[in-house]
Amino acid sequence: MFFWRKKNNQAQQEQEAKEDKILHHPDEPELEPSTEYDVAIDPEFQKHELNETEEEIVSELDITPVPETRVNEGRRDDNGGGWLSRLTSGLSKSSGKIGTGIADIFSKSKPDAETLSQLEDLLIEADMGPHTAAMLVDKLRARKFDKENTMREVQHALADDIADILKKSTHQLSFEKVGAGPKTILICGVNGVGKTTTIGKLAYQIHYREHKKVMMAAGDTFRAAAIEQLQIWADRTKCPLVSSEIGSDAAALAFQAYERAVKEGMDVLMIDTAGRLHNKANLMAELEKITRVLKKKDEHIPHEVILVLDATTGQNAISQVETFKQLVNVTGLVVTKLDGSAKGGVVVALADKFSLPIFAVGVGEDIEDLQSFHAEEFAGSLVGLRT
Repeated sequence: MFFWRKKNNQAQQEQEAKEDKILHHPDEPELEPSTEYDVAIDPEFQKHELNETEEEIVSELDITPVPETRVNEGRRDDNGGGWLSRLTSGLSKSSGKIGTGIADIFSKSKPDAETLSQLEDLLIEADMGPHTAAMLVDKLRARKFDKENTMREVQHALADDIADILKKSTHQLSFEKVGAGPKTILICGVNGVGKTTTIGKLAYQIHYREHKKVMMAAGDTFRAAAIEQLQIWADRTKCPLVSSEIGSDAAALAFQAYERAVKEGMDVLMIDTAGRLHNKANLMAELEKITRVLKKKDEHIPHEVILVLDATTGQNAISQVETFKQLVNVTGLVVTKLDGSAKGGVVVALADKFSLPIFAVGVGEDIEDLQSFHAEEFAGSLVGLRT
């Protein structure tokens, strides 16, 4: 249509071009709008709009928008990217290592002393740890296998035994209010494990799926980037955020956040904390201080202390759990970045050693890639049965 018009109006356009050259010489500077003007600001506008008080800002927050209907969307099992396919894809590095290893070991041989020793080495390399690997191999040693289909039988038997270990760590995280106050969850962990992202993804799921009012508190007062990142998640999930200046007292912030959450009728309060190196006693002592200050409101607060672990650290996650448990009452785990390495076996080691609830696992960066933990699904995906 554009070229048709140009052809039919060519003479007219050429005439307009000639006139434009006469009126506006090519060397003539372009005209710019004037920037010199005076603006008189009304005193009342300046008082109420430019200098809003904290109470006025809080009163205008849209804390609980109407959630979209997305119930169970993340757990549909189909070819459209449901949770099971996400889990399988996220564990592909671990399942590829274990599944390929089992195929190499048992494709032509039945379980015997040599092949079972190779399997034990394979499980240790997948970060299940010596104790857990030896226990799983002992269970296989006591079984009888069909000579014609040994590899597949070993996979199924191993998946069943792993699922038995994981079942004792399979617990759903409750988001119900506790008395007159919110369910208060403290999120802790070392640097870079994904605490802030975990809070954001949990807030999304609690708010839009569970239809709960969620408040977040930026307790990592050491890094400006941490506060900014949590603010992005707060905006994205339409949940209010309590924050303070860099370097302020994290325990005082947590205390204030709880008071505000009670006042505003929140169902859940999640408190971020600074990424603390687990071998730094002074930083860990501050985490202990946060819990001590919160207990001044109620001895049962925080109701949950969730330790976030990065699966790519492998067996180092074991020492992190041991250290954090000594200082705070860790009530559950979230394991992230399972898609980042072939060390998915560390989840089995964690369940075997500590029997702590594993509330969720993360297998990617998408908001739906953090989901509740289920033993059978994880075990089957880990050994390559669902690829």
